[in-house]
Amino acid sequence: MTINMIPQRMQACVAKSTWLLFMFMAFGLNAQQTEQQFLSGTDSKNTVEWDFFCTGGRNSGEWTTINVPSHWEQEGFGTYNYGRDYVTYGKNFQFADEQGKYKHTFTVPEDWQGKTIELVFEGSMTDTEVKVNGQLAGDIHQGAFYRFKYDITDKLKFGEENLLEVTVSKMSADHSVNRAERYADYWIFGGIFRPVYLEAMPKQHIAQAAITAEADGSFSAEVTLEGLEKNAELAATITDQSGNVVSQFITNAKKNDKKVVISDKLDEVNTWTSESPNLYHLTLSLEHKGEQLHKIHERFGFRTIEIKQGDGIYVNGTKIKLKGVNRHAFWPETGRSLTPAINLNDVLLIKEMNMNAVRTAHYPPDPSFLDYCDSLGLYVMDELAGWQNAYDTAPGEKLVKELVERDLNHPSILFWSNGNEGGTNKELDDDFGMYDPSGRPVLHAHHRPGNSHNDVDTDHYENYKSLQSKLQDTLIYMPTEFLHGQDDGGGASGLTDYWELMWKSKMSAGGFLWVLSDEGIIRTDIHNKIDVNRLNAPDGLVGPFRQKEGSVYAIKEIYSPVHIAAINDIATWDGVLQLENRYHFTNLAEVTFDWKLVTFNAIGNPQTGYKTLQSGQLQGPDLAPTASGTLQLPLPSNYNEQDALMLTATDPHGEEIYTWSWRLQPNRQLIQETIMAKGDEASKVEDKDSVLTISGGRFALTFNKADGKLINIKKPSGPELSFGNGPVFTEGEISVNDVSYEEKDGTAVFRVNYDGAMKYAEWSIADNGWVTLDYEYELPEGDYAYPGISFDYPEANVISAKWLGKGPFRVWKNRPQGRFDLHQNMYNDTHTGATPWEYPEFKGYFGDVAWMEINTAQGKFYVVAKEPNLYVRLFDFYGISGPKGHPALPNGDISFLDAIPALGSKLALGITGNAGVYGPMGENTHMDGPVKRTLYFYFGILQD
Repeated sequence: MTINMIPQRMQACVAKSTWLLFMFMAFGLNAQQTEQQFLSGTDSKNTVEWDFFCTGGRNSGEWTTINVPSHWEQEGFGTYNYGRDYVTYGKNFQFADEQGKYKHTFTVPEDWQGKTIELVFEGSMTDTEVKVNGQLAGDIHQGAFYRFKYDITDKLKFGEENLLEVTVSKMSADHSVNRAERYADYWIFGGIFRPVYLEAMPKQHIAQAAITAEADGSFSAEVTLEGLEKNAELAATITDQSGNVVSQFITNAKKNDKKVVISDKLDEVNTWTSESPNLYHLTLSLEHKGEQLHKIHERFGFRTIEIKQGDGIYVNGTKIKLKGVNRHAFWPETGRSLTPAINLNDVLLIKEMNMNAVRTAHYPPDPSFLDYCDSLGLYVMDELAGWQNAYDTAPGEKLVKELVERDLNHPSILFWSNGNEGGTNKELDDDFGMYDPSGRPVLHAHHRPGNSHNDVDTDHYENYKSLQSKLQDTLIYMPTEFLHGQDDGGGASGLTDYWELMWKSKMSAGGFLWVLSDEGIIRTDIHNKIDVNRLNAPDGLVGPFRQKEGSVYAIKEIYSPVHIAAINDIATWDGVLQLENRYHFTNLAEVTFDWKLVTFNAIGNPQTGYKTLQSGQLQGPDLAPTASGTLQLPLPSNYNEQDALMLTATDPHGEEIYTWSWRLQPNRQLIQETIMAKGDEASKVEDKDSVLTISGGRFALTFNKADGKLINIKKPSGPELSFGNGPVFTEGEISVNDVSYEEKDGTAVFRVNYDGAMKYAEWSIADNGWVTLDYEYELPEGDYAYPGISFDYPEANVISAKWLGKGPFRVWKNRPQGRFDLHQNMYNDTHTGATPWEYPEFKGYFGDVAWMEINTAQGKFYVVAKEPNLYVRLFDFYGISGPKGHPALPNGDISFLDAIPALGSKLALGITGNAGVYGPMGENTHMDGPVKRTLYFYFGILQD
């Protein structure tokens, strides 16, 4: 399965970033730099075979081979476990004793003698015992997601073959490590899942440089030295992204020094933000009397993070709000064993949704993911594992050190997160600062009272009312999880209400949606089927292979940093858009706007798409971040004679921010030219026993006089069309009061009067075959989920649908976003969050439909709306699965509605059973008067 293509501009950016990273990080180019030798492969697509023995489950009990890095479950060994299996199997996991034993032989260069050589593991799940040539390399490492290393200098044979033996226990011998990492709401794997390599350094070397670089140009680094036998100098060179030297200075180091602080003050720097991810490089050389002893390279950015009590979170002196998402490191083919390409694609995907932040739930990610956050611009909350239970202090202290020392120079990281939802050991809070001299804030990602930290409340899954209450508190509120995205629920459903409240509230710092992707694993024990563990793991905005779901496009509009106010009356609009700049650092003068007037291909045309009649481009207005203003589009005076106006905003990096589309006129022209066109065959009425038939234009519609429902459609050729058994009113029972029929001006008319909320339905058929349905209903004043009418049609007959309206994804009342355009979807039976992940879903509610063509095995039929704001419901679907699908659906198969339900999430269901807890848009639609509609049908093939 391929991942999404990288945009061209991003390719250039990544290529440049990769080249610079290679130039500064390449190992082995001379004896004074750290040399590196991989023992495993470099990632899940570039592996090395090791000898392997699995103690339990599939293919266990004998020595064979395995690819490293990998999870042994994905290589055909052992047994699959989901972290919540303790609910199924009890607190003692059924397969707790499963181990993987690895052997690998390697040689090291002769010229490495006299160097310090470390064996490095980037990640191994979970307890890992390492032997080199039969000798323990060090203590058994406990903790799955962290880089750990051993000095094995005295255990190697140079110029000869060496034996590496590794025993990995799937479950930890430390109870707290198990509870923090394995009793969790994600898949549990075993194995060496990140690379293993050797690093060789001179005996006198630089072990680490912990950089602090502030927005005012202040620079310092705590440099850790090893084995310094004589006085020396540290020569520092700072270069910018283009390779220009911006600073050079020398600091003295004394014999036996373990730590030296270097510092400088640069007059002018380009600061790092998510909108302008400017990076610098530090080259640090340890020298003695002109002789270079060792040299390292680090990449960093100048930026300042502040939490101002009772105010907000500031970057470089500017208050920011995080538009974030939670992200697990996961891929369906390889679990948590990834590639740089997957990590890059996820960063681009998050930025495509106009997000600016990511939380690395519920454990630290691959280093390459953070590299891309640095170079492309995403704020990061980097998390110590601890799903809902914390590490004990002893193992936790070691893992905090490993986490921070690995990641501390990434400018993208704004916060360290000390565990998730109760998985916080507060004794570890101070440990982060022991290794991070820049003093990043430590937060608790929690959902338990009293667990806020550093003046930030991160409480999870507040409803709209409690969110309002939180934002009146004295603590900054930034939920590290909100709007849980199981199936099609949560995610963007309710986000408009939440984000508008967050954006306008002083005490809001934004938040992080749950979660980026459905965590579906390809089960090698079940015919390579994707398993999301039923209700536990299909929580994503995208599918397992990053298939984009409807919430992706809605979020892109909601989080757009160019905010355009709704146009109240397009008929009287003067071409002036009301804008708000929701960037934090970018002036809208740097944004380009492209407009075009379009006409859509006509109903009956086999092709989708439109013709551009006029277009233009202009720069955005001089509008500072967070300011409001206007944009006058230079439209021609007759602009509203066209079908639609489209407007694309492009950011300073050449990436699309969003494309808006406004419908400019109703269906008058379509109705006049197509529906009102005269035919050559007179219409008539035939009354016979219990049925009545009206015919015209070679079509005949038969109705049951007792209930007023359409029961049969005859066409001049081909099979009969099974559309009928309606209209059925969707919000209550109705009964027929009387029926009547007549011929008006050569048109056959059949009228049904009802008792109940439905007043009447009047059918007529013109001599050209177009059928008109006029109807009226009036409900008692109140709130309703889906007022309108329904018909039956066999879903099995349907091939595709094409429509002019919002799309291409289905909508909900509290997720109405979509582009007004000409769309087409092939039939699929996709249920969001479950196989086969074919998007857009064919079934659902579709908004602002002007016309729709439904293609079936019995032929095509069409519906045209005279009035705007028609919703069309296609067949049976649910937003959230479970014992009972939610929300409930109207009767019938195809519905024509004046309102539709909102969608909550599985958590909203647990609170109240409806989406109203997610804000005003989650409430049902208020009805307080009669509703009249006219629909036009054609039950055959239209010629363009």
